Amino acid sequence: MTAQIHKFKVFDKNLVLDVNSGSVLQLDDLAYDILDYYTECSLITESALNELEMKYPKQNIKEALEEIETLKKDGYLFTEINLDPILNRLDTRHYVKALCLNVAHDCNLRCKYCFASKGDYHGKRELMSIEVGKKAVDFLVEKSGDMKNLEIDFFGGEPLMAMNTIKEVISYAKSIEKLCHKKFHFTITTNALLLNDEVMQYLHEHMDNIVLSLDGRKEVNDFIRVRADGSGTYDEIVSNIKKIVELRKRDKKEYYVRGTFTKYNLNFAQDVFHMADLGFNEISIEPVVGKDGDYLLEQDYLEILFKQYEKIANEYLKRKESVKNPFKFYHFNVDIYDGPCIYKRLWACGAGRDYLAITPSGDIYPCHQFIGQEKFIMGNVFEEELDENIIAEMKDTNVFSKPKCTTCWARYFCSGGCNANNFIINGDMKKPYKITCELQKKRIEYAIYLNLVN
Repeated sequence: MTAQIHKFKVFDKNLVLDVNSGSVLQLDDLAYDILDYYTECSLITESALNELEMKYPKQNIKEALEEIETLKKDGYLFTEINLDPILNRLDTRHYVKALCLNVAHDCNLRCKYCFASKGDYHGKRELMSIEVGKKAVDFLVEKSGDMKNLEIDFFGGEPLMAMNTIKEVISYAKSIEKLCHKKFHFTITTNALLLNDEVMQYLHEHMDNIVLSLDGRKEVNDFIRVRADGSGTYDEIVSNIKKIVELRKRDKKEYYVRGTFTKYNLNFAQDVFHMADLGFNEISIEPVVGKDGDYLLEQDYLEILFKQYEKIANEYLKRKESVKNPFKFYHFNVDIYDGPCIYKRLWACGAGRDYLAITPSGDIYPCHQFIGQEKFIMGNVFEEELDENIIAEMKDTNVFSKPKCTTCWARYFCSGGCNANNFIINGDMKKPYKITCELQKKRIEYAIYLNLVN
């Protein structure tokens, strides 16, 4: 790939990302301005120099140009990279390391923005049987090759409606670990309504990560996350979430309190701060995504939303210094020094290749968000083979297969966005959803800044 840089300002800092190397530099005003005229060929035109000399001393310009040339020579600026060997190797990687078990195509809530059609995924309401659950474990073992660490995510609908299946699947998976030379890791995403002391203790003991759904302030949550009768859920779920979060914090185990913001809470930074004030310090709040609905975000909202990320970054730093209800924001967890491997950066989430979703009947999809799209049924856990045509189609969704992504400075951070969202909204996995692209890029800028100042 040819050389590319991205210049941006966050608060008091001038920052430059070298896209191919991942280097991040903090520059003074002169060097930052020079890069507007500087090319990978080290050419600064006479007219450019004249413009710079109207603002800076000639000697300072000369020294800055020499420093930039040194940075380029040392591989920190305007680097090029040959990705052909890596892209070729992507085609040979063929194993499954993670399953999303949709143990419940049913839900006790009727959230207005639910991508899963209020829990039934545009089909019948059903729970996964123990037989299907165990067969899914066998399928994962068989398809995982020499991968030792395997992941099983329990999802829905509301997965706690199938608690018996969850327990039996975990028990079975653990019983075969030594025999199969595997180690299973478990995650669950729940709306927290069905949590009681017994369920909490079980989940705390067996889950490597627990994701708990809450949209923030009471008036926000209870407007959109409702029961079938239209009543809100805030009071009951906050009480439950507080209890299980205390368990997780006590034993230093992972959890997230995760929400969604819509056009009805464009000031979603307040929801992040509210969750932090409740004592939840691992927080994620995502932009709503969908094709239809009066709650969807619009292009005109972007500047308002960008300001929210600025507020979150600012408050994050303030609370870190004061130790008053500090928090981590999921979308700022970008490690610029030791981040994901190049395969992950090029290939996004792995849906349809090393990550698959299983329905209650055992049907296999590339991920839970594709469920209900019949053209993406890849097979069934009771069958031995997967649809190679779908696998090939999913393989052909690396970031360089997406025309608008090939020149985007953020391509190695987002990998072209969510394939399912791209398909559902634009009818094409290779055509990213513009609003989430813009929000992602703004989050990445703040994440890079926080990496530097932390």
